[in-house]
Formats: sequence, structure tokens, C-alpha cells
Amino acid sequence: MSTNQFGRKGWTPERSGNLNGKTFVLTGTTSGTGFEAAKILLSKGAKVVMLNRNPKKSEDTMATLKQELGQEIKVYAIQMDLSSQASVKKAAEEVLTSVGQIDALICNAAIAQVPNQVMTEDGWESQMGTNYYGNYTLQALLFPLIEKSHGRIVTVGSMGYDMGIKTIKFDDLNWDNDYTANDAYSQSKLAQIMSIYELQDRLKEAGNNNVKAYACHPGSSRTNLINTSGSFMMKMIFNMMKLSPLTQTAEKGAYPQLMCATEPDLDQTGFYGPTGRSNWVGPVGAHHIEPHAKDKEVSKRLWELSEKETGVKFVI
Repeated sequence: MSTNQFGRKGWTPERSGNLNGKTFVLTGTTSGTGFEAAKILLSKGAKVVMLNRNPKKSEDTMATLKQELGQEIKVYAIQMDLSSQASVKKAAEEVLTSVGQIDALICNAAIAQVPNQVMTEDGWESQMGTNYYGNYTLQALLFPLIEKSHGRIVTVGSMGYDMGIKTIKFDDLNWDNDYTANDAYSQSKLAQIMSIYELQDRLKEAGNNNVKAYACHPGSSRTNLINTSGSFMMKMIFNMMKLSPLTQTAEKGAYPQLMCATEPDLDQTGFYGPTGRSNWVGPVGAHHIEPHAKDKEVSKRLWELSEKETGVKFVI
């Protein structure tokens, strides 16, 4: 493993300095790494717009943040359900009309390890529909404002990208035949990461230097992700793992997305996360990504399919 470009301790939020005048749009901020990322950005003077499914939880989160950081923080909430294209489109419209700039869109929200095949209202397997198509549409619709702001798109993937079949199952995207929670989750995260590297290629091809795109992951962080959607068995396993040294705090899990959102001149081709054991914990920096995550033929086909399935295109 090459030495960490940020030194022995890896990247930490001190590096991002004062963020007054910057605006960040984050998904999934009512708990876990998203909450911690929002808190750190706000503590540095940034404006944060939170996109969450549950308006009540958003209200509670804003109240908690104001209690901890002071009433004057600039935090706002827009309701969005990532699993519904109609909801994503409505939220994007609201962002475009009410938010003046986006220095970084941080796509943090996800669902994981859904025990049985569940379909979204748009007819997709729920993990693919939420983690992949939801993010694809949100990124594409907010792209013009991100471009105008010379901003960034940050996708929070998962090491799960490497724990399934290691490609996109185009002939059975919804897993009608042999659904397993892990394979479907893994594919959705692989798709999420692949589309970022595909976006980089398309930006480069178009000679567009106004937007940067990054892929990262939180490592093995103590969050509620599995508790929200996983099976009883998965919850038990993960909750036991939380007690082991193989997991880290949600705050540390937020560092990779914060780095990708704020660190100047960060190499877009890298994959960012903890660099310690199994990339689950440890100092944050760039680390190895398996070649299948950058398979050009697959990512191009996935992109074209996404345009067709969602009816939404990036105007690069």
C-alpha cells in the first residue's frame, strides 16, 4: 500500500478550514455518517441543505444541530425519498429554485441488505432503485447548478461493491431469478461507483472542467444502516461487530465524504476511504479499487440504460 498522501493520520476535517460562503447539499442526514458530515460542515460555517425522506426526522435533526452548534447555523431541509423518481425530481426542482449554489452534492443516503426482493414504485429492485437510479437522477438534475457553481459530486459507495457478482446483471437487473440481499446490494453500490468514473470520462471527453466527481466509502462505521433495512440475522451480526475493533465511529465514517467535498486538487480517479485493515477502519486516504469497478464497457452500457430507464440525461 502506498503511503497516505495526508500523512500517518490520514485526512481529517481540520484540513478543510473555514467554509463560510460554501453550500453543501447532503442526502441521508438524520443519523450516522450523514448526520456527522452535516454537523462538521455546519461547525465550519457552511450552509447545509439536507435531503431526507422523513420530514419529522429532518426537523428533529435541525433542532439537535442548532442546540449543539448554535441557533444561527445555516441548515435547511427539503423532503426527498430517494427510492421514488417523482420525489427525487420534485426535490431537485425545489433545490434548483431555492438554493443559489452547490459547492458539493454529497450522495450519502442508501438502503442495505433488504432481506427479500422489494420493488420500487418505478418498477426496480429496491436497492438498485434507491442507491443507484435515485442518485443518478438527482445528480443529473442538479448538474446544471453544480456546474454553474464549479462544484463537486460525491458519491458514498461501499466496500460492498466487491462482495457480490462483480458486474451488472443486465439480463436480470431486478433479481427475479436468484435474489439475495447481498448480491443486490453489492450490485447497487457497484453501479453507484461505476457511474462516477463514467461521469469523469464524459466530463473529460466534453472538455468540461467545471465539475469534479468523486467516489468514496465510509468503511465499517457504527451506523443504523443495517438496522434500517437488513434482516434480523444481518442486524445481529452487525450489532455484534459494532463491539469489535473492526468498526469505527460514524464521525470517522464521515471523513471520506468530507474530504471528497472539500479537499482542493484531489485526484478524481482515486477511491477514498479508510486505509487500515480491509479498508474498514484506519487513516483516510486513497486506496486500491478493483478493476471491475472501472470496466468501461459495463459502465457505458449502464449509463445508457440509466438514461433510458429514468428518462433523465446529464447535459454535460
